[in-house]
Amino acid sequence: MNTKTKFAVSIGIIIAVMASSQSDNHGLFSIGTNNNTTRISDNDSAPESKTLRLGYFPNVNHAQAIIGLKNGDFQKVFEGVNNKSSSNMDQSKIKVSEFVFSAGPSAIEALFGGQIDAAYVGPNPAISGFIASSNEGLRIIAGASSGGASFIVRNDAGIASVKDLGGKKFASPQLGNTQDISLRKYIIENGFNTVENGGNVTIVAVKPSDIVTLMLKKEIDGAWVPEPWGIRLVNEANGKVFIDERDLWPPEGKFVSSNIIVRTDYLKENPDVIEKLLAAHVNETLWINEQLAKTNNNGTNGYNNNSIMDVVNAFNDGLKQVTGKTIPNNELKDAFTKTDFTYDPLKTTLYKIADDANSLGFLKNANENNELDISGIYDLTLLNKVLQDKELEKIQ
Repeated sequence: MNTKTKFAVSIGIIIAVMASSQSDNHGLFSIGTNNNTTRISDNDSAPESKTLRLGYFPNVNHAQAIIGLKNGDFQKVFEGVNNKSSSNMDQSKIKVSEFVFSAGPSAIEALFGGQIDAAYVGPNPAISGFIASSNEGLRIIAGASSGGASFIVRNDAGIASVKDLGGKKFASPQLGNTQDISLRKYIIENGFNTVENGGNVTIVAVKPSDIVTLMLKKEIDGAWVPEPWGIRLVNEANGKVFIDERDLWPPEGKFVSSNIIVRTDYLKENPDVIEKLLAAHVNETLWINEQLAKTNNNGTNGYNNNSIMDVVNAFNDGLKQVTGKTIPNNELKDAFTKTDFTYDPLKTTLYKIADDANSLGFLKNANENNELDISGIYDLTLLNKVLQDKELEKIQ
């Protein structure tokens, strides 16, 4: 079987597997003022401007996309306006179509289905997609965030320690997504197992907005979720933080919670577009961190309201354009202090996450011997070019 045929078969398999794992079809909706959500076929004439179809989630750990796309910062870079790092870039304008997802497997399905070209996504879906496409279908081109995920349990669920997890029912955003793997691994490491594997712990896949409702109705005992859903479960659904995932990653508490991925063929054909995407992403990461550094260095238990509110307001402004809703300021403040924003993909933590997913059987059939090989998952060439242009330290 030649490489192209093998790749096509692999893509067909991953789409079929992911489609069968969906608990519903909530995964994708499209937005954008250009309303350009129709796929351009190979027979269509090439447009005057290039198109980037970009996916992301309405989560805090995708803040760069939500803020940068909705306040115009990304567009300035795509259009070559005030972009000091783009002297060698193709200055043609980039038309961006935005696609919003609620969990990673849906984004991978859309990537391989030709609906999107790149996406902010968690590590586990990226790993699964890479393996299922015979290591050919996608590349991680930058990091986006670290942390920002917690295991929240109901105050009245009778869970005081890990010994109380048996017989309980928990939720994750989607089967096989990053938080789902973290939850399952934690359950097993503490001596329990899921009901489908002969244990007495039930794990269900539920979209984040419904997790809040289920907690309020006492139909689940807890959930492993990204921010801002963790803070929302605490404040709105009688929840408490049982595990802040950062505590499971000593000594610094850093682990990759989201990356930017791109379809390999799009990367090869449109390096100028991806370079601009990365320049915009780095710009937004630096701005967010600058504001949060002012907050964290304030020297009090409170917030430097001017700095953190700049981030909170920018995120809520973007979120309202995306979903029509906002998050209470106090919840967003807490969520941002639980999340680190970075363009560093934190490679070593991704390899650990891949091992965890493989041990749980989510990456079985990775190859004929069920051996895990993700050595080619990264392509940081353009990221390092952007960092060099900005006189920032390159990622080794």
